[in-house]
Amino acid sequence: MISVAVAGYSGRMGATVVEAVTAADDMHVVCGIDPYQSEADFPTFTSIDDALEHSSFDVLVDFTQPDVVKATLEKALPAGVNCVVGTTGMTNETLQELAALATNDACLFYAPNFTTGAVLMMEFAKAAAPYFPEAEVLEFHHCNKKDAPSGTAVRTAEIIAAARDFQSTAPGKETEINGAEGARGALIDGVPVHSIRSMGYVASQEVVFGSFGQTLTIRHDSWDRNSYMPGVLLGIRSVEDKSGLIVGLENFMA
Repeated sequence: MISVAVAGYSGRMGATVVEAVTAADDMHVVCGIDPYQSEADFPTFTSIDDALEHSSFDVLVDFTQPDVVKATLEKALPAGVNCVVGTTGMTNETLQELAALATNDACLFYAPNFTTGAVLMMEFAKAAAPYFPEAEVLEFHHCNKKDAPSGTAVRTAEIIAAARDFQSTAPGKETEINGAEGARGALIDGVPVHSIRSMGYVASQEVVFGSFGQTLTIRHDSWDRNSYMPGVLLGIRSVEDKSGLIVGLENFMA
């Protein structure tokens, strides 16, 4: 039985993680960590320090905030706790620095997206990238998302850039008119990324490829946070015999 601590258990994603772990027959929630404590059927703590002092767990799942997750991992990884992280906003350099703090062969598993559809979208984008001279990423999220662009969009742009040996020749930031800076999006490894924030969305993304006389659009939509849970549970089950930094759910998808 895998013992799981959930950081941010009072939040929307955290609460969904609690429900999914509780429903699984091979794991259970031993504690929750959240400064905004809410009533729960398990011990709760306001900080990772208190949780480590008064509880024991195999895996920490973190769906909190970009300005909180780093401090949590700085305590959990040196304690030898495997960490499954869905909180975006950290750079690759930060992830590597945090993974270096791990002891007892602990694993830091970070996924910019836990839905199988989003992972496949990125794999399809990787396959298409060498064949199209132009590529742009549009991501759509709810209006309360704390970071832009999303971790999924950043990861997608990085994958596209790594899969091709050329740069886009499409007009870029030099064409933006005065007072409309940013119209061409943020450049991630040479790939324009556009972030849309609005009520009505949970998480959606389009990757638009273009070449002479044709376009290819790859789109994924997530309308319910439960769509993330199979990936979260897969991550929890997979980190036990892993160590170091692992980025991307595709590493665990057979």
